[in-house]
Formats: sequence, structure tokens, C-alpha cells
Amino acid sequence: MHKILKAASLSPSYTNTQPWEVAVVSGKKKEGLSDLIYDLASNKAEGHPDLPSPQGWAPEHVARSGEHGARRLAALGVQRDDESGREKMALMNYRFYGAPCAIFLFMEGSLNEWSIFDMGLFTQNLILAAHSLGLESCLQASVPKYSLEIKQFLGIPEHKKLIICISLGYADADAKLNTYRAIKQDPEEFTKWFR
Repeated sequence: MHKILKAASLSPSYTNTQPWEVAVVSGKKKEGLSDLIYDLASNKAEGHPDLPSPQGWAPEHVARSGEHGARRLAALGVQRDDESGREKMALMNYRFYGAPCAIFLFMEGSLNEWSIFDMGLFTQNLILAAHSLGLESCLQASVPKYSLEIKQFLGIPEHKKLIICISLGYADADAKLNTYRAIKQDPEEFTKWFR
């Protein structure tokens, strides 16, 4: 973890502000936190994420997201109309997909969009560093839904913003979910050339 965090710490940031704050949770503490948020999610407790969920996307984004969701479900053998199967899959988030380590990235609550961009750079470098050491990661936007409870459990001040959760561990090559690969656009689809 130290090597991974050292590599991530080299990330660029706006005027070198380095807004990232990291909580690495494993062992009994991770299990206790998992129990807490799993119970909240199972009981459909209202969440209060520090970052609002997207309120709408352009049609092309909706199409890509829908296709991604359908293909993920298919890889797991879950039908789109199988509400129980879909809920079971969603609840896997709160068990960190069985990973031995969960990483929570926070930043000062008063910071704005520039710092969110910096947090993205840090996150990307963290997961690439982990991959270079043979570890795999899963970015989890659903877990921060319970940011208040997570911060209370970990003793993090409430004014900090919880940006993302990352589950980290060695990949299980036999897990159905790990057979799925998202379809990505070709660069020609999103690039305009000006000469």
C-alpha cells in the first residue's frame, strides 16, 4: 500500500494543492464498516452522499450506460427483470466485492470542482499503481451514498467530502464479474482534429 500511495502522491494538482486525504480500511475495521453499510443498503436507508448523483445525461450517455448495465448483468447471468438478482448484485458493493482492502478518498469540504478534477487524477494514478503491482481495483460510487455513517465510523470530520471508495485486492480470475469488459469508444468517435 505504501508503494501504491507513494506513486499516487506524485499526481499533479491545481497549483500543487494536493487535496487528497486517504483512509485505508482492512481487517476487522473493514468488516465492521461493511456490516454497517450493508445493513443500511439492505434496509434501503436514505443516503446523503457528499457529491450529488448526476441528474441527467445526454442521449448518447444514457445509451452507453444502459448497454453497459445490460452487459454486466448478462455476464453475471442476471436477467434485467430479475429484481432480486439485481439487488443482490448491487449489495455486493457494500461487501467490497470480497476485497481485503477498501480505500476511501476524502477532500476538504470547502474545495471546488478543480479539486474534484485533482481527486480524479489521484484516483487514476492509485489504481494504475496498484495494477502495476498485480492488484486490481473497483471504483465504487454507490458506497459514498452513506458518507455520514462512514465518516462517523472512521472518525473522519463531517466537513470532509467523501469522493469515492475503491475496493482493492487480487483478482479472482474465476469470478463471473471479472469476465466482463466494458465496451470503449474508438478515439475517432470522440476526437475532432483541427489542422
